[in-house]
Amino acid sequence: MIKGKSTSKFCSIVMSAILVGGILLPAQAQPAYADRGVVDLWKSIKPLTTIASAMNTGAHPDDEHSATLAYLSLGRGVNTSSVIAVRGEGGQNEIGSELGQALGIIRTRELQEASKITNVTLGMLGEQLDDPIYDFGFSKSVEETLEKWGDSVAYERLIRKIRELRPDVIIPSFLNEASTHGHHRTINVLTVRAFKDAANPEIFPEHLKQGLQPWQIKKLYLPASSKDYTVNAPIGDYNEIYGASYLQLGEESRFMHKSQGMGKVYDEGPVQGDLFSNYYKLDQSTVKSADKEKDFFDGIAFTFEDLAKEIDAKGKDNKIVKHLRDLQKDADEVVAAYPSFAKVLKEVHAMKADVQTTLADVKASGLEAATKEDLLHRLHLKEEQLNKASMESASVVAKVKPAASELVAGQTTKVTVSAFNGGSVKLNKINLSLNVPNGWTAKPAGATSFEQLGYNETASATFEVTIPADAQLFKPYDPSVFNAKVEYQAYDTATTLKVTPQNAVAVLPPYSMSLSPSATILNTLKSQEPIPVKVTVRNYTPGASKATVSLNVPEGWTAEPAAEELNFAIKGETKSVAFTVKAASNVVPGKFTVTAVAKNGDVQSTQGAQVIEYPHIGKTYMVQPAELKIQAFDLKVPDKLKVGYVSSGFDNIDQYLRQVGVDVVKLEAKDIQYGDLSQYDTIVLGIRAYAFRPELIPSNQRLLNYVQNGGNLVVQYHKPEDKWSPELAPYPIKIGSPLIQWRVTDENSKVTMLAPDHPMFNSPNKITDQDWNNWIQDRSAYNPSEWGKEYTELISNGDPGEKEFTGTFLTAHYGKGVYTYSSLVWYREIPALVPGSIRMFVNMISQKQ
Repeated sequence: MIKGKSTSKFCSIVMSAILVGGILLPAQAQPAYADRGVVDLWKSIKPLTTIASAMNTGAHPDDEHSATLAYLSLGRGVNTSSVIAVRGEGGQNEIGSELGQALGIIRTRELQEASKITNVTLGMLGEQLDDPIYDFGFSKSVEETLEKWGDSVAYERLIRKIRELRPDVIIPSFLNEASTHGHHRTINVLTVRAFKDAANPEIFPEHLKQGLQPWQIKKLYLPASSKDYTVNAPIGDYNEIYGASYLQLGEESRFMHKSQGMGKVYDEGPVQGDLFSNYYKLDQSTVKSADKEKDFFDGIAFTFEDLAKEIDAKGKDNKIVKHLRDLQKDADEVVAAYPSFAKVLKEVHAMKADVQTTLADVKASGLEAATKEDLLHRLHLKEEQLNKASMESASVVAKVKPAASELVAGQTTKVTVSAFNGGSVKLNKINLSLNVPNGWTAKPAGATSFEQLGYNETASATFEVTIPADAQLFKPYDPSVFNAKVEYQAYDTATTLKVTPQNAVAVLPPYSMSLSPSATILNTLKSQEPIPVKVTVRNYTPGASKATVSLNVPEGWTAEPAAEELNFAIKGETKSVAFTVKAASNVVPGKFTVTAVAKNGDVQSTQGAQVIEYPHIGKTYMVQPAELKIQAFDLKVPDKLKVGYVSSGFDNIDQYLRQVGVDVVKLEAKDIQYGDLSQYDTIVLGIRAYAFRPELIPSNQRLLNYVQNGGNLVVQYHKPEDKWSPELAPYPIKIGSPLIQWRVTDENSKVTMLAPDHPMFNSPNKITDQDWNNWIQDRSAYNPSEWGKEYTELISNGDPGEKEFTGTFLTAHYGKGVYTYSSLVWYREIPALVPGSIRMFVNMISQKQ
């Protein structure tokens, strides 16, 4: 945890104080920080001092310019937003084994928590699971990205976000350069295009029918260097109230991206050089500013006084001009009252009253439509900010607590809405209400209105909530199914707070099922071998329950037993059923699906809820069909093949090897350091293992000795920063740099086997061109650029129109054994049950001198 030491009268401010409101912890006792209130109070009132807005656009979670966002939002009080395209489904996972959509859920939650730390409004272009805008893996071009996302889909959503949030300044996180990820380049291209198009009513005119108005961004800045820039965000400046520099604050948010290993610790003080793209160059502008800009907002109204001057210069409405100047005075008085909570509260409510008056007069004014629309937007935003400032200065703690966070359709539960007054000012006319989805009912069990709420007092209301039988199951990217409204008055003006539960509230299948395995291989050479399937059932229905569990199998297949009844004593109880599945006698290569079904009268479930839980993001779920995917193909596996697998935690290839009859042992540190390695026919190192298994480098000579003595060592891809050095291999292997230029992203690209007679392609399985079909996402990553002449180059492969790589798949004899280094993305292909990848991997682990 980064700490800063303040010399101001506010004493030392521990960095974690500003985080406690942002980090979502599992339901457990949480620490209290004595100084979090005064920091959160400042965070709530600083935005009242400016009417300016800024937007940062990026492609993936972690693309945000975190230090610049901290400077703009926390330092300047600017209404700042971050709009991100995809949810990171195509990436790797440094904290667990989740990949694909489950990883996208993790990275989305991390991004949400990161945005809370920098007080930034988050917008996502990818809206749901299975969205057309998704992370399909690395791309080298804008054309490929837009082809897969859909140009009009991605562009419409970006224009919509711009028209909703109406930024004065917009900053894409990356340039459109050939050396940059295609997703990054695409967001740059769309953002630059949107600068003018968002203001054009003929572009996506349906937005106007939906209540949105065209919006002209005033300035577009692009990332630049210290040698050629227009403005510089001083991210090294130290802020006494936060007790940190903006770089440190930005890094605190980046530490939330744990699945990507983000976040660095920096010392206090100015930052030199091009760090986190804190230099920016003006690319387009609709305003006149000084020849040498000093600020993002030169020439743009930044305060209420600036707005007043603009309207006054037009000679339009003196009353509105006076109102705006009153609001400027109000904002100054709010800040002057800091850090006294009671004084700030009084000034905040005085400003609330003036905002309401100004809103009414603007609506009734004769201002031109565009000016009126702009003022109304900024004033409504100030209303929201003043509600938050009122909550902080009144020391109101508002909560909504469901009796259960895991619900099922047809259930009735209780939800409590509460408001605690921790401040010295009495609050009046407290109203508590609960909003639920259409078709749900929420009936209050008692009073929901209270005349007064004094210091250290809590008002609460309990609602009986009934979930309809056809309620939608949980969707991780949807808003919470519950949100409460807490209303109160202070100094004769009202405040309205919208409150959501601290943890995810999910409607789940009544019987959540998972199948083990969830994906498996049927060897057509042994098609009558039974497939053991374990169905684990978790009871989410309230109280005791029973369910009959069965399997739906393909035509001609059988499952034994036909069905099994499970009796559950309580909610949350888990039980399992073991089935044996046999394929039809005439089964042919192809894909098959087995589905689990749980029935209890009219209630039927065919789905499961994967629980995703980490301390930094709390608990969430992914509801998906309870299925077993089966890929049938012919596969030869040597008898009694024993493999030691050194997992980096990034893949689960070992479980698929076990399914096909390989004896796989996961090797622990002590096994590698001291164990008898000669007992293994093959040892496999998982992707990037040298970075995440610290015992490997000191034990590397043991591994090479194992090969010299007749062992087969398979090493999967590494990055240079994974502590990889060419000398770790028996004959040097150097990884290509920059990494973007040394990968193959087209999963359908042509592959040529350079040594077709090599045992790798012939034993025990004959590999043909067909085995390179139906790969997913990409072919290879982080290919070598140099290697010893001792290696046999097994394949050549490259993206269309580019030079082909020949170092992707290298193997060599070393002593009595075999050493193989492969940059093919086995960790993606094997869990996807790509037949060719499995056949080749079995060949690779079967090699002998």
